[in-house]
Amino acid sequence: MQGGSEDLRWWQTRWFVLFAALAAAVPLLWPDVPPQVDLPGHMARYRVQLSHGEVPWLNDWYKFEWSLIGNLGLDLLIIPLEPIFGLELAVKLIVITIPMLTVTGLLWIAREVHGRIPATALFALPLAYNYAFHFGFANFALSMALALNAFALWLRLARLGKIRLRAFLFVPIGAIIWVTHTFGWGTLGVLCFAAELIRQHDLRAPRTGPWHANFVQSWVVPWFRAGIHCLVLVPPAILMLMWRSAGDVSGITGDWFNWRAKIWWVLMVLRDRWQLFDIACLGVLYLVLLKGLRDPNIEYSRHLGISALFLIAVFILLPRVVFGSAYADMRLAPYMLAIAVISLRPKPGMTIRGAKVLALAGLAFFLVRMGATTWSNVLYDKSYDRELAALEHVPEGARLLSFVGETCYNEWTMTRLQHLPGMAMVRKLAYTNDQWSMAGGQLLTVRYQQARGFSHDPSQIVTDTKCPREWWRPVAVSLARFPRHAYDYLWVISPPPYDKRLEAGLIPVWRDGNSALFKIDHGTPAAILNPVDLGPYRSQIRQMREFLERDKRKQLEAWEAAKKAV
Repeated sequence: MQGGSEDLRWWQTRWFVLFAALAAAVPLLWPDVPPQVDLPGHMARYRVQLSHGEVPWLNDWYKFEWSLIGNLGLDLLIIPLEPIFGLELAVKLIVITIPMLTVTGLLWIAREVHGRIPATALFALPLAYNYAFHFGFANFALSMALALNAFALWLRLARLGKIRLRAFLFVPIGAIIWVTHTFGWGTLGVLCFAAELIRQHDLRAPRTGPWHANFVQSWVVPWFRAGIHCLVLVPPAILMLMWRSAGDVSGITGDWFNWRAKIWWVLMVLRDRWQLFDIACLGVLYLVLLKGLRDPNIEYSRHLGISALFLIAVFILLPRVVFGSAYADMRLAPYMLAIAVISLRPKPGMTIRGAKVLALAGLAFFLVRMGATTWSNVLYDKSYDRELAALEHVPEGARLLSFVGETCYNEWTMTRLQHLPGMAMVRKLAYTNDQWSMAGGQLLTVRYQQARGFSHDPSQIVTDTKCPREWWRPVAVSLARFPRHAYDYLWVISPPPYDKRLEAGLIPVWRDGNSALFKIDHGTPAAILNPVDLGPYRSQIRQMREFLERDKRKQLEAWEAAKKAV
């Protein structure tokens, strides 16, 4: 039961919630561009979205068509904000709100379930900066932040007995979260069903009569009634069926029960820069969860405990790829863990002193993670600034090909440069070959025919050797084979070492370390790779050509089907 405000401890006050939300914003204040892997590529799409009507050459390179899909969060928000703040600042402000909303959502849920914010809930707050967020899944992360706050509202309205108002409100709320990103809507549905199941179970009549009648009353009826109450969240499913039923727009779904990957995702939920530090922090979270099982002073809430179990089941059952979108199960892992942590609460027998010590430990853990994330982002921002200096030498509207160095080893500390070429579109309206081209997955597809196999993601990724299970090209193959007539400039960003003879016909314009910007001399032929050097890559080149031809046909067929469906 909730007590009076005079009994609240410092971590249970609204002032603390405000402080925690503001602290969650700090790591993103310094960088000009939030250093997230995919975000610069998304920003390039926003620039095309906003400017393709006024800049004619953008329509020669890309096809942009509005359609109702479950992946439009920032794409829609940027429309009113860009004229006020400019594209880069508008994106930064939106991204900053994501961890802030995640923190407020977790604390609000904890308060609604436990009556007051338990000291243990503070340990969940660093999960606002999780690996999926660092990866730049912007629409996804925004939808999950909105879903957490919507779930807290669902719980509050149920606690106040305003079930009809809840049903009225959650029809549009569910639709808004679905439009932001489908995954947030699905997670909201799982959380709401689990909570409603417990509520209906508690509302059941006292047990009387034979055992089979008790079984129906205790289990069958609550499941049925919980489903009825959650029907207000179903309407977006109709939109999803329309979106995903148009030809190849549905995308592939596969890689089921990849246990090795799932275990790896759970271990990487706090992955940022320093592996030992990140894993040690994850160990703290698991110790807290274990404490809930073994400590006589701490227990799990039934409401959030069952929600966490439902999310764990979804995580196990989800394949790695859903509708052509990769890392579906990986994205859920940090939120599954966060719900499990906030389901913990001190038992009535715990002393005030013990609760204060626990709250101080949770606060210290949160602030240490925020401090480390802030410094990590400052270092990433420095690498962004160093590479982006090349754009000062790129003319507006240039046809720019970019190669970004990568390794085959998936080091813990990522460069986060893989989609930095997108900033050339943002700042110079220049062509960028790092755009995703997935019909139905987003509003933009690439149609620059001259670029052939070097027109879209992942053609910007280059390695020192052939990587297994990847479509990335070795840097030597990319430098020798890219269509020079299709481009004016070449931007190489932290590439692996390569033979400088491959720079034949490339005029240096800017260099910093091993990164460089070249103007392409169309009158000078490219260097010819020695067949001995090319031998290990011939199979990969053939597979790449076959893949690109299939991908091109699928895109054309999917867009025709989508237009007919609309």
